[in-house]
Amino acid sequence: MNPTDQALIDAVVKEDSHRAFAELVKRYQSPLRYSLRQLTGWNEALADDLAQETFIKAHSVLSSFQGKAKFSSWLYRIAYNLMLSHFRVARNRELTGGLTGREEQSLWFDNDREAILSNESLQLHRDLAQAMNHLSNNQRMALHLSLHRECTQQEISDIMSIPLGTVKTLIARGKISLRERLADWKSGDTS
Repeated sequence: MNPTDQALIDAVVKEDSHRAFAELVKRYQSPLRYSLRQLTGWNEALADDLAQETFIKAHSVLSSFQGKAKFSSWLYRIAYNLMLSHFRVARNRELTGGLTGREEQSLWFDNDREAILSNESLQLHRDLAQAMNHLSNNQRMALHLSLHRECTQQEISDIMSIPLGTVKTLIARGKISLRERLADWKSGDTS
Protein backbone atom coordinates (compact mmCIF):
# COMPACT_ATOMS: atom_id res chain seq x y z
CA MET A 1 0.00 0.00 0.00
CA ASN A 2 1.39 3.37 -1.03
CA PRO A 3 1.26 6.09 1.60
CA THR A 4 -0.24 9.44 0.61
CA ASP A 5 1.95 12.44 -0.02
CA GLN A 6 0.69 13.96 3.22
CA ALA A 7 1.63 10.84 5.20
CA LEU A 8 5.13 10.97 3.72
CA ILE A 9 5.42 14.69 4.44
CA ASP A 10 4.33 14.12 8.04
CA ALA A 11 6.96 11.38 8.42
CA VAL A 12 9.67 13.69 7.09
CA VAL A 13 8.65 16.63 9.27
CA LYS A 14 7.90 14.72 12.48
CA GLU A 15 10.41 11.86 12.30
CA ASP A 16 13.03 13.23 9.87
CA SER A 17 12.39 10.09 7.79
CA HIS A 18 14.87 9.91 4.94
CA ARG A 19 12.95 6.98 3.49
CA ALA A 20 9.75 9.05 3.30
CA PHE A 21 11.53 11.92 1.58
CA ALA A 22 13.19 9.49 -0.83
CA GLU A 23 9.70 8.23 -1.75
CA LEU A 24 8.55 11.81 -2.46
CA VAL A 25 11.61 12.36 -4.64
CA LYS A 26 10.94 9.08 -6.44
CA ARG A 27 7.34 10.12 -7.15
CA TYR A 28 8.08 13.59 -8.49
CA GLN A 29 11.67 13.64 -9.74
CA SER A 30 11.07 12.42 -13.30
CA PRO A 31 8.09 14.68 -14.09
CA LEU A 32 9.85 17.67 -12.53
CA ARG A 33 13.08 17.05 -14.44
CA TYR A 34 11.14 16.63 -17.68
CA SER A 35 9.31 19.89 -17.09
CA LEU A 36 12.50 21.74 -16.30
CA ARG A 37 14.15 20.30 -19.40
CA GLN A 38 11.35 21.65 -21.55
CA LEU A 39 11.46 25.01 -19.81
CA THR A 40 15.23 25.30 -20.27
CA GLY A 41 15.16 24.35 -23.94
CA TRP A 42 16.36 20.77 -23.28
CA ASN A 43 19.42 21.82 -21.33
CA GLU A 44 19.53 18.57 -19.38
CA ALA A 45 22.42 19.54 -17.09
CA LEU A 46 20.73 22.78 -16.06
CA ALA A 47 17.35 21.09 -15.63
CA ASP A 48 18.87 18.35 -13.49
CA ASP A 49 20.68 20.92 -11.35
CA LEU A 50 17.48 22.90 -10.88
CA ALA A 51 15.55 19.73 -10.00
CA GLN A 52 18.17 18.82 -7.40
CA GLU A 53 18.07 22.34 -5.96
CA THR A 54 14.28 22.10 -5.86
CA PHE A 55 14.33 18.96 -3.75
CA ILE A 56 17.02 20.35 -1.45
CA LYS A 57 14.97 23.51 -0.95
CA ALA A 58 11.74 21.52 -0.54
CA HIS A 59 13.33 19.36 2.15
CA SER A 60 14.57 22.41 4.05
CA VAL A 61 11.15 24.11 4.06
CA LEU A 62 8.88 21.05 4.07
CA SER A 63 7.50 21.98 7.48
CA SER A 64 5.98 25.09 5.85
CA PHE A 65 3.87 22.96 3.47
CA GLN A 66 0.30 23.58 4.61
CA GLY A 67 -1.54 21.23 2.27
CA LYS A 68 -3.69 24.00 0.75
CA ALA A 69 -2.47 22.97 -2.70
CA LYS A 70 -1.28 19.63 -4.01
CA PHE A 71 2.28 18.76 -3.04
CA SER A 72 3.22 18.68 -6.74
CA SER A 73 1.96 22.26 -7.17
CA TRP A 74 3.99 23.38 -4.16
CA LEU A 75 7.06 21.62 -5.56
CA TYR A 76 6.61 23.20 -9.01
CA ARG A 77 6.36 26.61 -7.37
CA ILE A 78 9.77 26.09 -5.76
CA ALA A 79 11.21 24.88 -9.09
CA TYR A 80 9.72 27.83 -10.95
CA ASN A 81 11.18 30.34 -8.51
CA LEU A 82 14.61 28.70 -8.68
CA MET A 83 14.47 28.70 -12.48
CA LEU A 84 13.55 32.38 -12.60
CA SER A 85 16.36 33.17 -10.19
CA HIS A 86 18.81 31.23 -12.35
CA PHE A 87 17.71 33.08 -15.50
CA ARG A 88 17.99 36.44 -13.72
CA VAL A 89 21.55 35.65 -12.69
CA ALA A 90 22.39 34.38 -16.19
CA ARG A 91 20.85 37.49 -17.72
CA ASN A 92 22.84 39.73 -15.39
CA ARG A 93 26.05 37.88 -16.34
CA GLU A 94 25.17 38.36 -19.99
CA LEU A 95 24.58 42.07 -19.50
CA THR A 96 27.89 42.42 -17.70
CA GLY A 97 29.77 40.32 -20.23
CA GLY A 98 29.90 37.16 -18.12
CA LEU A 99 28.41 34.89 -20.82
CA THR A 100 29.45 34.52 -24.41
CA GLY A 101 26.80 34.09 -27.08
CA ARG A 102 27.60 30.36 -27.32
CA GLU A 103 27.26 29.90 -23.55
CA GLU A 104 23.93 31.72 -23.61
CA GLN A 105 22.76 29.48 -26.43
CA SER A 106 23.73 26.42 -24.40
CA LEU A 107 21.20 27.52 -21.79
CA TRP A 108 18.51 26.65 -24.32
CA PHE A 109 19.79 23.70 -26.36
CA ASP A 110 21.44 20.45 -25.42
CA ASN A 111 23.24 18.86 -28.37
CA ASP A 112 23.17 15.39 -26.79
CA ARG A 113 19.38 15.42 -26.93
CA GLU A 114 19.46 16.42 -30.61
CA ALA A 115 21.41 13.30 -31.57
CA ILE A 116 18.55 11.11 -30.37
CA LEU A 117 15.75 12.73 -32.34
CA SER A 118 14.89 12.14 -35.98
CA ASN A 119 15.58 14.99 -38.38
CA GLU A 120 11.96 16.10 -38.67
CA SER A 121 11.33 15.69 -34.98
CA LEU A 122 14.62 17.41 -34.25
CA GLN A 123 13.64 20.35 -36.43
CA LEU A 124 10.25 20.56 -34.73
CA HIS A 125 11.90 20.52 -31.29
CA ARG A 126 14.35 23.21 -32.39
CA ASP A 127 11.61 25.38 -33.83
CA LEU A 128 9.41 24.86 -30.79
CA ALA A 129 12.29 25.65 -28.43
CA GLN A 130 13.08 28.80 -30.42
CA ALA A 131 9.42 29.81 -30.44
CA MET A 132 9.18 29.17 -26.68
CA ASN A 133 12.38 31.20 -26.28
CA HIS A 134 10.51 34.25 -27.53
CA LEU A 135 7.88 33.92 -24.81
CA SER A 136 8.31 35.51 -21.44
CA ASN A 137 9.30 33.17 -18.60
CA ASN A 138 5.76 33.47 -17.24
CA GLN A 139 4.14 32.59 -20.58
CA ARG A 140 6.52 29.66 -21.07
CA MET A 141 5.82 28.29 -17.57
CA ALA A 142 2.04 28.77 -17.80
CA LEU A 143 1.88 27.04 -21.18
CA HIS A 144 4.08 24.20 -20.04
CA LEU A 145 2.05 23.57 -16.91
CA SER A 146 -1.18 23.74 -18.89
CA LEU A 147 -0.25 21.70 -21.95
CA HIS A 148 2.36 19.27 -20.67
CA ARG A 149 1.54 18.86 -17.00
CA GLU A 150 -2.22 19.29 -17.52
CA CYS A 151 -2.51 21.50 -14.46
CA THR A 152 -5.72 23.42 -13.97
CA GLN A 153 -5.56 27.17 -14.32
CA GLN A 154 -6.09 27.46 -10.57
CA GLU A 155 -3.13 25.15 -9.93
CA ILE A 156 -1.01 27.24 -12.28
CA SER A 157 -2.12 30.35 -10.41
CA ASP A 158 -1.02 28.73 -7.14
CA ILE A 159 2.30 27.51 -8.54
CA MET A 160 3.21 30.84 -10.09
CA SER A 161 1.68 33.01 -7.33
CA ILE A 162 -0.25 35.11 -9.83
CA PRO A 163 -3.96 35.88 -10.24
CA LEU A 164 -6.15 33.43 -12.16
CA GLY A 165 -6.98 36.07 -14.79
CA THR A 166 -3.28 36.59 -15.43
CA VAL A 167 -2.82 32.84 -15.97
CA LYS A 168 -5.63 32.84 -18.55
CA THR A 169 -4.05 35.80 -20.33
CA LEU A 170 -0.56 34.26 -20.30
CA ILE A 171 -1.86 31.01 -21.78
CA ALA A 172 -3.99 32.70 -24.44
CA ARG A 173 -1.26 35.11 -25.54
CA GLY A 174 1.39 32.40 -25.40
CA LYS A 175 -0.66 30.14 -27.66
CA ILE A 176 -1.19 32.97 -30.13
CA SER A 177 2.52 33.72 -30.18
CA LEU A 178 3.43 30.06 -30.69
CA ARG A 179 0.86 29.69 -33.49
CA GLU A 180 2.34 32.72 -35.27
CA ARG A 181 5.92 31.54 -34.84
CA LEU A 182 5.13 27.97 -35.89
CA ALA A 183 2.77 28.84 -38.75
CA ASP A 184 5.34 27.54 -41.29
CA TRP A 185 4.98 24.05 -39.86
CA LYS A 186 1.36 23.94 -41.06
CA SER A 187 2.38 24.80 -44.59
CA GLY A 188 5.37 22.46 -44.53
CA ASP A 189 7.92 25.27 -44.91
CA THR A 190 10.41 24.81 -42.08
CA SER A 191 13.37 26.59 -43.65
